[in-house]
Amino acid sequence: MVEKERLRVKLPSFESTQAKRTARNVLPNTVTSSKMKYSQDVSSSRRKARKAHFSAPSSIRRKIMSSPLSKELRGKHNTRSLPIRKDDEVRIVRGKYKGREGKVTQVYRKKWVIHVDRVQRDKSNGATSSIGIHPSNVVITTIKLDKDRRAILDRKNRKASTDVEMVD
Repeated sequence: MVEKERLRVKLPSFESTQAKRTARNVLPNTVTSSKMKYSQDVSSSRRKARKAHFSAPSSIRRKIMSSPLSKELRGKHNTRSLPIRKDDEVRIVRGKYKGREGKVTQVYRKKWVIHVDRVQRDKSNGATSSIGIHPSNVVITTIKLDKDRRAILDRKNRKASTDVEMVD
C-alpha cells in the first residue's frame, strides 16, 4: 500500500510535464523560425551549406573568391566586386597586414587564399614565405584588364544600366 501511494505521488508530476509538452506542440500559429525559405531546391541546413562551400570545385571557388572594388573603380565600372586574379593590385583592409598594398602573385583556390607580393614573413632557415590572405579582406585598387575581363565588366555594366532604367 505504501508503494502505491509513492507511485501516486510521482504520477501527477509526470502527467503535468507530459501535458505541458503536448500543449506546447499543439499551440496554434507557432513560428519555429523567423527565416523564410524562398526555394525548395536550396537547403537551409548549415551543415549542407558548409559542405557545399568547402567541397566546391575550382570553377565555383573562382566566383566565391571575389573581392570588392575600390570606390574609384566602383564608380568607373559600375560594379561592386570581381573575382580576384593574378596581377590585380590590392590593398589589405582587415587583419594583421591592414594598410599594405601590392600585386597579387598567386590565387590559391584550394586553400581559399591569395598571395600578395609584399606580404611575406621570414622563416627560421632564412627563406621567405608568402602569407595567405582571404580575398574578402582586400580591396582591388587596379584591375588587370584583358579581353575576357573587359567582357565581364561590360556585361555587368549593361545589367546595371538596365536595372536603373527599370527603376525609373
